[in-house]
Amino acid sequence: VIAADQLSKWWILAVVMNPPELYSLTSFFNIVLVWNRGASFGMFGSAPGWVSWALAAFAVMIAIALLIWMRLAKSRLLTAALGLVAGGALGNVVDRVRFGAVVDFLDFHVGAWHWPAFNVADAAITIGVMLLILDSFKSDREKP
Repeated sequence: VIAADQLSKWWILAVVMNPPELYSLTSFFNIVLVWNRGASFGMFGSAPGWVSWALAAFAVMIAIALLIWMRLAKSRLLTAALGLVAGGALGNVVDRVRFGAVVDFLDFHVGAWHWPAFNVADAAITIGVMLLILDSFKSDREKP
């Protein structure tokens, strides 16, 4: 996840957004360049610079906890879910360390309503959380 995330961000910054502009690919999807200095959906985006470092430190602590949980996981689904969330969190931490902000570039929209721009790491986190929820519905008998 970290490698795919960082490779996609390198491609966006070095190739696609050189120079930055809006690319409308479909009636519902654009490629944009957004520097997210805050948390999810840009929350705390106008906070002081130390907040980005605090978010990065928090994400590292969460990722460590998820990796420990992953080693104890008994099912492949749970292991994959935890790996996606931890990898996505660490992918965004790399951005915060390198740039002081997270590179977001995927922009889905319906008419004038735009979902907040996101990236591969964010998508991995979202899919991982959905898999965690799915795993939580499995009965103990179904878990090896």
